[in-house]
Amino acid sequence: MPDIKALYSDYVKTLDTYIMFKIKQRTVQLTPELVKKDRAPIMLSIGAPTTRPPEFVIDALRDALNEDEKHSYSTTKGERYFLEAAATRMKNRFGVSLNVDNGEVVSLIGSKEGLSAMFRAVINPSTNPKEQDIIMIPDPGYASYKEQIKTSGGLAYPIPLKPENNYMPNPYEVFEQLIKDGYNPEKVKAFVVNYPNNPLGVPATKEYLQKVVDFCYEKNILLVSDAAYVDMYFEGEEPPISILELPKAKDIAIEFHSLSKPYAMTGWRIGFACGNSDAVTILSKLKSTIDTGIFKAIQKAAAEILVSPVGDEYIEKVNKSYEERQNIMVQGLKDLGWDFSKINVPRATFYLWVPIPERYKTSVDFANDLLETSGVVIVPGSAFGKYGEGWVRMSITATKENIIKAVERMKKDGFYFNK
Repeated sequence: MPDIKALYSDYVKTLDTYIMFKIKQRTVQLTPELVKKDRAPIMLSIGAPTTRPPEFVIDALRDALNEDEKHSYSTTKGERYFLEAAATRMKNRFGVSLNVDNGEVVSLIGSKEGLSAMFRAVINPSTNPKEQDIIMIPDPGYASYKEQIKTSGGLAYPIPLKPENNYMPNPYEVFEQLIKDGYNPEKVKAFVVNYPNNPLGVPATKEYLQKVVDFCYEKNILLVSDAAYVDMYFEGEEPPISILELPKAKDIAIEFHSLSKPYAMTGWRIGFACGNSDAVTILSKLKSTIDTGIFKAIQKAAAEILVSPVGDEYIEKVNKSYEERQNIMVQGLKDLGWDFSKINVPRATFYLWVPIPERYKTSVDFANDLLETSGVVIVPGSAFGKYGEGWVRMSITATKENIIKAVERMKKDGFYFNK
């Protein structure tokens, strides 16, 4: 009998299923049993909005669908009306000037796709860890970074985000540790920042980000800014910045933006990358061998929401609702014994990052027990890197009613922090 697995690339043989899909599969398997005991799953694991996109953008899509020319092929680079809208958004929101004609903006089928292609563009593949090109990634960080880099034939090196470094580690110190660990510094191709951060919810100061820009500029390392959550911040907070606002950033940085989180357009699969012309151009060239662009009608609708005041009003309204839900969840966890004098309460994103109860050895143990007993679905911190162990991520995108219900179940089922 043929052995198809023997044909797999060396870079995918050890590829694991994306953690969110694994959690979803496990939840589906347990749902009948959970429903029988009045513990139907409550999803506090989903890193995506559950609200409806703005009616404005839905109406814009409907109108675009009636334009005959919108049904033909687009291009990987993106339609000019979308690229110009992205540039206008960057100017209005961050004060960043981008030249569409100079190749400083490219469309993406979501930032996840764009990041994966960017890693592939700079990595010379190898299966030898000591010979592999290196991408430095935040840890804890977005679970897909590591697997994307691995399947491109590179090596992901952790940038440790810890309370003791205020989740903003000195890039020079991390680089020195990489050398001490026996890796060749000449192999470092990119340094990834993600602020506000998934899963921690923490922002970064302008001073820190400038330090990262200066580091990458000095070392000739591509700075990759994953800005998926840059518009998700609470009232009274300083708006998160674009890395491209900073001096010298456009000489060394590319930034990835998504419409998924701010506008609840996750299924639309649209975003954009912008910044250094050479980096954006090579990303566009690589993507031209993979895809033929985003459906033009989606680009047209997305272009309209990017430049409309309606979009900003929607973001402000939704962010207020996330803050309300966060307050409910935090109070519930306090009632259960979590000590928030020692826990960072994010003022951005829609995540809570909390330590596991004292009686559990691992984050997986706690997440599994909470799911199997109470039907409350969360993500173990180990899914986000080795520095995530001992913690879990809870998403506050569920309805207020479901968040209240989740806390009530935890109380009834004995999920107290120190009992």
